[in-house]
Amino acid sequence: MKRVIMYEIHVSPRAENHIKSLGKREQQVVLDEVEKQFRHQLDKPTRNRKQLEETVVAPWELRVGALRVFYDVNNDKKEVALIAVGKKDHNILRIGGEEISL
Repeated sequence: MKRVIMYEIHVSPRAENHIKSLGKREQQVVLDEVEKQFRHQLDKPTRNRKQLEETVVAPWELRVGALRVFYDVNNDKKEVALIAVGKKDHNILRIGGEEISL
């Protein structure tokens, strides 16, 4: 039986605005995946989670289809901070209508 460690999720005002700018279906998909993926071991890379190197957005990225959730983890406090949510189209990432280079 797997032990589930719950992390407290904090959503930055910026990330909240990004989520609100998505369509209702995309909002639900992102929130469902965050709830599912952020139960335990947030600092362990998986198929849909990866640690980013030298990025201006956040240390971690969660891939949800074409959507990207950028976050930071504090394991000592069992907290995760959602920093930004964007949409990737091929090699172009847009966050809040702005094109971001990764």
